[in-house]
Amino acid sequence: MKIDQIKPVLLTGATGYLAGRIAEQLLDMGITIHAPIRNPSNPDKTKYLDAIAKESKGSIKYFKADLLDQGSYDEAMQGCEVVIHTASPFTIQTKNPQKELVDPAVNGTTNVLESANRTETVKRVVLTSSCASIYGDAKDLLDYPNQTMTEEHWNTTSTLKNNPYSFSKVMAEKKAWEMNKAQSRWDMVVINPSFILGPGINPFGTSESFNIVKQMGDGTMKMGAANMGIGCVDVRNVAEAHIKAAFTPEANGRNIISAENQNFLGLANMLQEKYGKEYPLPKKNLPKWLMWLMGPMGGIPRNFISNNVNYPWKADNSKGVKELGMEYIPIHKTMNEFFGQLVENGVFKK
Repeated sequence: MKIDQIKPVLLTGATGYLAGRIAEQLLDMGITIHAPIRNPSNPDKTKYLDAIAKESKGSIKYFKADLLDQGSYDEAMQGCEVVIHTASPFTIQTKNPQKELVDPAVNGTTNVLESANRTETVKRVVLTSSCASIYGDAKDLLDYPNQTMTEEHWNTTSTLKNNPYSFSKVMAEKKAWEMNKAQSRWDMVVINPSFILGPGINPFGTSESFNIVKQMGDGTMKMGAANMGIGCVDVRNVAEAHIKAAFTPEANGRNIISAENQNFLGLANMLQEKYGKEYPLPKKNLPKWLMWLMGPMGGIPRNFISNNVNYPWKADNSKGVKELGMEYIPIHKTMNEFFGQLVENGVFKK
């Protein structure tokens, strides 16, 4: 399938952490972006994108739309051959996971894809999913061949009560595949990133990634880090994967996008040489028994601690390397640039 790079590209969630980097790369290619956002008349929401667009070959056009407002993406999608759907809530602590996570993820995906069904020009949908739709807890990997996740696996252990964010990603991706298979005009490529890190176009981001790296430097983790295995990838690489998924004709199916298998102490250690003297970075892992004891006070459920602390994390990223041509930025570089951005913008109060 050939995609025309002269046609506009619809990008949902354009003011978000990941989508900001996707927008930057699309604009650099000279592409016109149709960006449906909740409040296009608020310059505070669009100023970072506007600044990039002003310096680039491409352009960005805003439309008013909401994930839960049925049909609100129709206007923005007119004339687009590619739809990149990134918009989805990412938060760990919620009071009402059905309302705050699952409904926006599933109903929002349904809403965007129903618009794709009504828009004759649409040829390809690129969906941002997550490795969270591939596994639930790190303990699950013990049952996978070679204790390593691949695109063939699905998360079957997350529920509304156990890892509701991961559950929302499973339900949204499954709904997308169901809708894709029910028609034949547009194909779909899914990007399944691990934990996304790195500097955003908005230096004051509010992503979970931002919060965790901030906690490494503000003293929250000075007693130690949770010994949790995680996969990590630079936000700029994840953006690149979306672009390649959009314009590589043979791109297909699910694609794990992950650079390194790590843990939080490993990430903090990458910062020690440059920032260790000035900031209270963690220097050891917290004992699991202490986390189990104290976790609930910090909003971390004990079952999550039991099933994720002291377990390694392994994913096979070879499909993305082979089929999308991914070459990954070293996470050491990612972490230092990310932390440096926070320092530069006064996030750590001295």
